[in-house]
Formats: sequence, structure tokens, C-alpha cells
Amino acid sequence: MKLSFLFFGNKPDEKWQLASQMGIRYAIAKLAPEITGEMPPWDFQSLKNSRDIYEANGFTLYGLEGDQFDMNRIKFGLAGRDEDIELYKKMLVNMGQLGIRLLCYNFMAGIGWYRTSTGIPERAGALVSGFDSSVANEQPFTEFGEVSTEKIWENYQYFIQQVIPVAEQAGVMMALHPDDPPVSPLRGIGRIFINAAGIRKALALSNSNAHGLTFCQGTYTTMGENVKELIKEFGNSGRIHFVHIRDIEGNANSFRETFHDNGPTDMVAMFNTYKAIGFTGPLRSDHVPTMAGESNEQHGYAMKGNLFGIGYMKGIMEALNIAVE
Repeated sequence: MKLSFLFFGNKPDEKWQLASQMGIRYAIAKLAPEITGEMPPWDFQSLKNSRDIYEANGFTLYGLEGDQFDMNRIKFGLAGRDEDIELYKKMLVNMGQLGIRLLCYNFMAGIGWYRTSTGIPERAGALVSGFDSSVANEQPFTEFGEVSTEKIWENYQYFIQQVIPVAEQAGVMMALHPDDPPVSPLRGIGRIFINAAGIRKALALSNSNAHGLTFCQGTYTTMGENVKELIKEFGNSGRIHFVHIRDIEGNANSFRETFHDNGPTDMVAMFNTYKAIGFTGPLRSDHVPTMAGESNEQHGYAMKGNLFGIGYMKGIMEALNIAVE
């Protein structure tokens, strides 16, 4: 398996050095212009510059994660979405030409991963984020108003039927991330990937190997699904292209993040299952606590929690004789 790390932007800093010191060689990056100050990845030279920076710092830029430019017109089916889809296709072609093989994407319209609290005390005062549907239900609609799940689903079908053939030709694996939190609607906007049934419906749209999943273990746990069985189901059909490792306490309507070793999931059993299905792709630590001495500004992505999480994952993998690239 390819142990990876999510980087925001293309400017080397202490996180890059620490990731390298932990033995990580594979980078997953978000290269949206509001982060890099440069053109989005549909511009070939911009993406090539980022790839070259990662390579110069000892990393293989294996994939991109998240919205790399404004996706609202695509996700809401607004005027101009066809022009944006063409830019998305250019991005896929660029990725293929530059050897960037993975695109972790989501179809959470208007609102990405979302929490109602970001400073919940965890073990020894570490801070984690959480979600409470009763709080979310009291919050106002977004600027997009009410949007039905049916409309979001139509927009997803329209999008995926156009981009998957391009991804397949480019040699890029599209990896769908489920909705986090897995509730619908959220502040008036329908969410369609809130359970395994929704994911199966998405996968049924194409049997292309390019059409697969980011298996976010924590989100499937939040759904209340049988995570181990889903790993087998989606993994044995070759649809798991990327794995996020984290854990939660609670359920879809009320939950909080935890340390990797402090939740209900039997992580050893999960890693054994990934091994059994022959998964050799990239995986990373996800949504970690903010620990002593750290700012909580970028909750979920502070570095000390990742140091713990990655070490914990590497220990399990070594104990199970899972080869770590």
C-alpha cells in the first residue's frame, strides 16, 4: 500500500519535511487557485510546475483531492456548467500526461465536509470537530436555497457520463468521496451519497475501471454501514482506488471525531480486510485531533495528530506484514 499525505498547495513548509521524515513518498494535493495563487490544474503549465515542485522535494504527486476549481455550476446544473466540464476534462488530460493517476472528488453541492463544532475536547484536551443535526437544522439555507436530491442526482449523472470516458483514456482513476456528514438535506441542499445504496447507484453508471471510490472509512462508519463488508464488496470488484483512515463516535445525526485508536472501529481487522482484497493503492490519515501547542485554525489537518495517526497506521501495517511503499 502507498502511504500518502494530503498537502494544501505547492509551497514546501515544515509539513513537507515532517512527512518526508516519516517515510512518506506519495503526495496527494489540493491545488485550487485560492490556495496556490496560480492557475487551476486545467492549465497544463500550472499543474506541471506543481508536480515538479513535489518531485524536487522527494515526493511523487500521485493524486489530487477536492474541488480544484469552483464546481458550483457543475454540481447545481447552472448556466456555464458545460464550459466548466470542458475545463475539468482538460484537467484530466493534463493529469494523465503528467503521470498523476488519482482524482479524489466529491459531489457535495454548495457545502463540502461540514461540522457544527470544531473545538470539542477529546483525550487529554485535544480538540476535535463534530456534527449535530439539531444545530444544523437551525442554520439558514445557503445562497443556493432549496435544492432537491433528485436535481443533484441528475447533475451527477450528467457530469460523470461526460468525464469518465476522458479519465479512462487519460489513465486517471476517479475516486468518489461520500458525503460528510451523510445527511440530507443539509441547510436546504440535497445530498445523494449518504449511504451504501447511493454509492452503488453511482457505480452502476459505468463499469469503467476509472470509475471508483475514495473509501472514507470514517464516513461509512458514520453512516452505520457494515464497513468491513463494504471493503470486501467494493474492493473485490476493483472499485476502491483510495482509502481515508479515521474514526468517529456517534452516528450520522450526532458524532464527533476521535483519535485513530480511540473509537469503536477495530482498525486491525480493517487493515486485514484491505490486505485480503489485495489493495495496493494510496491511503492516508484523515481528520486528526488538534493537539497541545497547535492552532485549531485548520481543524482536522493539524500536523501532530497526523504524526500520531501515521505512526499508528504504520505500526498496524508492519504487524500484519503489509508492504508499505
